[in-house]
Amino acid sequence: MRFLIVRTEIRAAADTDIAAAWAGGGRLRDETSAPEPRRQVVHAEDRDAALLLARALSTVGAVRAGRHRVKVLPISDRDPAHPYRPGGG
Repeated sequence: MRFLIVRTEIRAAADTDIAAAWAGGGRLRDETSAPEPRRQVVHAEDRDAALLLARALSTVGAVRAGRHRVKVLPISDRDPAHPYRPGGG
């Protein structure tokens, strides 16, 4: 399985937004409709490599200061019978 390692900016949230989300039982942020701005994107072919790259990106000053975050996202492989699979599959 392949992985995507993303370093993103953390969006600030107002106290009123936090209180409203807490009171209403909703989400403060919805990554599917409004993802955080990406700063850096790296691909890895396996989980160990992805975690190693994520650990390296976590040493960036902005991540350590809490202004950015690192996310490791699994990417599902295409169907082996897919006509556009690399290697002529």
